[in-house]
Amino acid sequence: MLPLLLLLSIEFAPQQTSVPNRQPQLAVDGDNVALAFGAGNTIYFASSQDAGSSWTKPIAVSNRGSLSLGMRRGPRIAISRSAIVVSAIVGEKGRGADGDLMAWRSVDGGKTWGEGRRVNDVAGSAREGLHAMVAGGEAILFATWLDLRSEGTKLFGAMSRDGGATWSENRLVYESPSGSVCECCHPTAYVDERGRVFVMFRNWLDGNRDMYLVRSDDGGRTFGPARKLGSGSWRLNACPMDGGSMAVGADGKVTTVWRREGTLYRSGIGGDEEVLGSGRQPVAVATPRGIVVAWTEGKVLKWAGAADAAPQTFAGEMSFPSIGVLRGGGVLVAGERNGSVFVAPLQ
Repeated sequence: MLPLLLLLSIEFAPQQTSVPNRQPQLAVDGDNVALAFGAGNTIYFASSQDAGSSWTKPIAVSNRGSLSLGMRRGPRIAISRSAIVVSAIVGEKGRGADGDLMAWRSVDGGKTWGEGRRVNDVAGSAREGLHAMVAGGEAILFATWLDLRSEGTKLFGAMSRDGGATWSENRLVYESPSGSVCECCHPTAYVDERGRVFVMFRNWLDGNRDMYLVRSDDGGRTFGPARKLGSGSWRLNACPMDGGSMAVGADGKVTTVWRREGTLYRSGIGGDEEVLGSGRQPVAVATPRGIVVAWTEGKVLKWAGAADAAPQTFAGEMSFPSIGVLRGGGVLVAGERNGSVFVAPLQ
C-alpha cells in the first residue's frame, strides 16, 4: 500500500508545454482549500472542498499582460465572506515589465472570474512585483506592496470591505528614514479576528537589512511605529530576496520567522530570537497545537511544530512553500516541484 502522504498528495503538471508551474499559494477556510499559481503569464486556480482529498481541474483566472513571477513574486489568494480573490502584479502586454497590482474575484466558488481591478492608485507604482494580500476579521481584505511612486521604495497598502469589488485609496504603511525599505524582499500581511492588520517587511535602515513589523488598529487606515524583530542585525549592501512570514496564535501573540544571513530565526514581538536552522523562504501558520513553520534547506523542505521540537524533513523535494491549516488542525503544504505544483499534507 502506498504511504498516506502519497495517497493524499496531488501534483498539478504544467498547463502549458515547456512552461513550469510556479509560486503556488494556498488559502484555507475550514475544509475548503483554494490554490493559485502562475505559469508564464497566466494565473491558474484550483480548489478542494474536502480538505485536499480531491481537486478541481485548474482554470485560468487571467492571462493579462506580463506576470511578475519567481522569488515570491506571483499570485496571492484569499477567501473572504463574499468571494474568492486572487491578486498579482502585471504589466502591459508585450512590454515585458510589471507594474500594477490587480485583483480578480469570483463569487461562484472559483468557477468564473470577473475582470481585474487595479489596486494601486498610481499607475506603474507596483512594478517591483512584490506584494501580499490577505483576508481577515471584520470582512477585511488587505493588500500591501513595495511601491515606487516616488523616490525610494516604500510600503503602501489598500483595503476592501466588499470582497474585492472595490478598494480604498492607497495608504502609506511605512517609509524608511534611510530613504528606502529593502527593494526586493516580499512583505507579509495578516488580519486577525479583531480586524488588526500586521505587516512584516525587511527594512534597509542605516545599512542593515533587518526585519520589522508594523500594526494597524483601524483596519489598515493608519499604522503605528515599526518594531525591529530579533536582537541581531544584518549589515548588507544587497537584497536577500527573502521576506519571512508570521502567524498569530489563539492567544493573540504574533510569531515571526525570517532569515538573517544563512540562519532562520523565530521570534515574537520584542521577544528573544530562536534559531530554527539553516535555510531560506520560511512560512508559518497557527494551528490548535501551536505554530507550524516550514522552509527550504537546499532542495529539501523542512518543518517544525512546537517551539522546542526538532526540525523534520518532509518526504519530497519542494521549494517556495505555502501552508494552510484545515478545520481539524491538519496542515497542507504546496510548493514548486520539478516544474509542477505539488500539494500534500504536512502533518
